[in-house]
Amino acid sequence: MKIAFVRAHCAEFGIRAMCRVLRVHFSGFYASLKGLLSCRAQEYVRQSELFRQAWAESGKVYGYRKPTNDLRD
Repeated sequence: MKIAFVRAHCAEFGIRAMCRVLRVHFSGFYASLKGLLSCRAQEYVRQSELFRQAWAESGKVYGYRKPTNDLRD
């Protein structure tokens, strides 16, 4: 969210100044421009895909308990 704000307003304000005010490290901002994802973001994408796949396989009718148990397995 913060990085998206910096990206949207980089023409108006200095990038380092916005990063300092928003408490975002500027190297993280530049890494996001290259499209690199953090380990946490990569894991989130992986789990989201697993949930979508399990939901599609179940006929798109699924509670929260079954996907949680599937992910634990």
